[in-house]
Parts: sequence; structure tokens; C-alpha cells
Amino acid sequence: MNAGNVDSAVQLYAQAPLQSYAVEDASIGVRVFGQGPAVVLIHGYPVHGYTWRKLLPTLAQTFSCYVIDLPGLGDSDWSAQTDFSFEAQARRLCLLFTRLNLNDYAIVAHDTGATLARMVALEQPERITKLAIINTEIPQHRPPWITFYQRCAKLPGSAWMFQTLLRSPAFLRSSMGLGQFYSDSALLREAENIKPYIEPLITSSKRIRGMLGYLMGIQWSVVDGLQSRHRDIQAEVLLLWGEDDKTFPVELAQTMRQQFSGGCALVRIKRASLLPHEEQPDDVLGHLMPFLLSAPQ
Repeated sequence: MNAGNVDSAVQLYAQAPLQSYAVEDASIGVRVFGQGPAVVLIHGYPVHGYTWRKLLPTLAQTFSCYVIDLPGLGDSDWSAQTDFSFEAQARRLCLLFTRLNLNDYAIVAHDTGATLARMVALEQPERITKLAIINTEIPQHRPPWITFYQRCAKLPGSAWMFQTLLRSPAFLRSSMGLGQFYSDSALLREAENIKPYIEPLITSSKRIRGMLGYLMGIQWSVVDGLQSRHRDIQAEVLLLWGEDDKTFPVELAQTMRQQFSGGCALVRIKRASLLPHEEQPDDVLGHLMPFLLSAPQ
């Protein structure tokens, strides 16, 4: 994707109207692009719907793309009473998709969003036809630093501490920060890639608290439980994986692939790490579009 196309993709995302849906104890942000069969895109942590910007110009030519901002991140809303657990996040998504009258839809999801997508697919098997999963949690695997940061998030002054760290370019470039986002570390120095995620967190006390709430809501028992539940997912599944990812190693993804029934495929995206849809969008689209367009098996 050349610079002009990247700029156009950013503008397309920025110009889309934001719709907010109050669901239980939070509001979920939704942007809709294009027309056609429904595809829901669910981001991971600590990003938001902006992460899909490079895929949307192509996807929106064929599909109605529903881009979600989950409570705790992006343009969603929440309060001190919001339940950020995986179970609550998945339940709210099920209620939202019912309210949006989504039937026979596909999901494209990344990281924690793909864990929620798997939970939704188990709860709404009659509605979801296809599930594309990008670099996500793997049963019995704990990614570096996340459990440590979950413990830190419970400490007094944690919001101030995380904001201080996020202001440090050295921290952001390190493996403790965003160093695993991309195979090409130069991408971390481009404001178009990182600023939309980081600036809201360091300028808003509410947003940093939301991010920490989301972080603490990650339930490893739910992730581990998917080991025996993957086989019950009825939707056709495709795994797209940045093969340089150290957060969720592709070798473990290859093992996880065998937990799905129905011939789940895994595609390794070369020269990509945790966010292959941002780093190698053309390659991701080259595999994603045929998957979404093919007749359900």
C-alpha cells in the first residue's frame, strides 16, 4: 500500500460517522463502511477500530463493514461500574449484533477481539458464517508482560505510571511497550501508525482508566477454556498470522489450528508481527477476500 493509498484510507476512516449504542453498562462505538453482506471487524488491545483502516477501502467495495470500538478503548464509553471482563464484553457484543439485525454475517477479529469473536461464535452459531482470526490469544499461553501489567494496573497510581511510560519513545519502541507491533521497527516512528492509539491515553485520564479496565478484564481462564471449545465453533475459520510475532508465536498457532473442526486453515503472513493487517495489508487482503467471498462449506 503506497503513501497515497494510506492517506486515503486514513481519511476514509476519519470521515465515517460514529454511532454509539448503549448496551448494559457501557456504550459501544460503531462505524459502518460500504454496502453488501455484513462483516464485523473487532480490534484487539490496546488499539481500536482505526487498526482496520488499511483493509476498509477494499472490503467496503463488497461488504457492509461494521467496525467496533470496544468499551475501554477508542470511541466507546464506560463508567466506574462497567464490567470489562471477557464474558461481559462478549455478552454486550451478542446483544449489539442482535440490535443491529445482523444475520449470516462474518467476523474479522484480532488479538483480544478475536477471543471475544470466538465467544460470540459459540453463542450465536446460527448467525456467523465465517470467522477470520488474526494473531490472538492461544490456550495455555501467556504473552510477555501482559500478566505483569495486569498486576501493575491494580496498584495505586497505576494510571499515572502507565501515562508516564507511554510518553517515553524508548519504552514504546521496547518489547515492554509496542516493540512487537511490527516487524519493521521504522513503522513505530511514523505518527500515522502510533499516535491515534497513544495520544488519547496520555491526554485523557478517563481513557487511560478505560484502557486499564480493559486490560484487567482479560480472563485467562476463558482463553484456556477455548482449547476444548474450539471444536464447537460452527463457522468456517481462517487463521491469518504475522509469522514474526513473539507475542503469539506462529508455532503455537499451528498447534491451536488443530483444535478447530472442519479443516481450519492457517496462513503465515511474511514480514509481519502482531499487526499483519497494518503491516502487510495487501497480503492479508489477498487471503481474506477469497475466504469471505467463497460459499460456506
